[in-house]
Amino acid sequence: MARAKKKIVAKEPVKLWFKKIGKERENRSIYLFVRNGLRKEYEHLNLILIPETDQISKDRNERTLQLAKKIQAERILTINAEEHGFKNNSSKSKVNLIQYTQMLADEALERTGNKRSNYHTLLSLNKHLIEYMETDIVPFKLVNESFVKGFITYLRTAKSFNKPKDKPAPALAQNTRYKLYEKLKFVIGRAKKDSILTIDPFFKIDTSDKPKAEESKMEYLTIDELKSIAKTDCRNDNLKRAFLFCCLTGLRYSDVKKIKWNDLITGSNGYTELQFKQQKTKGIMYLQISNEALKWIPDRDCTKGDDYIFALPKNDQTNKVLGRWVKAAGVKKKITFHCSRHTAATLSLTLGNSLEVTSKLMGHSKISTTQVYGKIVNEARRTAVDKQNGILE
Repeated sequence: MARAKKKIVAKEPVKLWFKKIGKERENRSIYLFVRNGLRKEYEHLNLILIPETDQISKDRNERTLQLAKKIQAERILTINAEEHGFKNNSSKSKVNLIQYTQMLADEALERTGNKRSNYHTLLSLNKHLIEYMETDIVPFKLVNESFVKGFITYLRTAKSFNKPKDKPAPALAQNTRYKLYEKLKFVIGRAKKDSILTIDPFFKIDTSDKPKAEESKMEYLTIDELKSIAKTDCRNDNLKRAFLFCCLTGLRYSDVKKIKWNDLITGSNGYTELQFKQQKTKGIMYLQISNEALKWIPDRDCTKGDDYIFALPKNDQTNKVLGRWVKAAGVKKKITFHCSRHTAATLSLTLGNSLEVTSKLMGHSKISTTQVYGKIVNEARRTAVDKQNGILE
């Protein structure tokens, strides 16, 4: 008796794959598992499913999953077309810009735990995009040069959503218009990187049309203020040490919370150097550490080489504790953790280091960035000199 032929089922070229992430492993990051001929690879979609604790979280997960399935379907079409010698022009242009921006906002919140920075601005951008387009369905196929120019025009007369009670909504502040424009540019850049867009519509936008940022006051601590907070107790001693270490080294918050004991290297000359990968620029930084900065590193005790040196809370909680500590020290300035970086740059110039040396210490890619701090130091010196006026009269 002849055997029945086994039915061969073709394997689906693209599947959704989920990976548990986070400390509690409650969130799930979505990947595409792509099988194209002999090639197999996982592609991170930057989409995250959260625990479904209420209807809002369930609805959000449903939208996220729908977006993932759309991307999956488009990728299958692309692979099938390529196998038959055709180029798929449908791309991913039907993906919703509003959903994608929401996804980036959720990703920022998951990464930093900070609702006041990127997360807040991305949510605000979404509100204004919906107001601008008069719909919450904005396919990427509509995102072109005309779309961007129209959004710039919209921003010039747009009203704030933070309407005072019993008063008309104020126009957007200049810096708010600038932030929203830059955030849209960031979203489009990510979409291009994720192959949702093939052309960057910002490329042809004239510089004169772009919203400009106001020159804002850059807060930093003087040497006397540094001495004052160093003598003042902080509720979180590890935070105090990390902040003062950054005031002396110029490390960003994103870097200081990631450095490990293995990153500290003592050379044959007895000097200590910090070698680490910067979170912002992804470049390798080689930073000489002064003896004064080393004083603020906690005792190593029984920690391992791959343990973090500073155990820090999330950024928004860090700034709350920091604000109370600085106020207790008698410093009447609004200080956030990033002010430590401004402090390090101004301190270096105040102590007589050149712009070039300070630029290297701070890891600036352009010396023009360091020159901003040079202006601050020169103004401080001018103010100090002006205090002499009239003392001999």
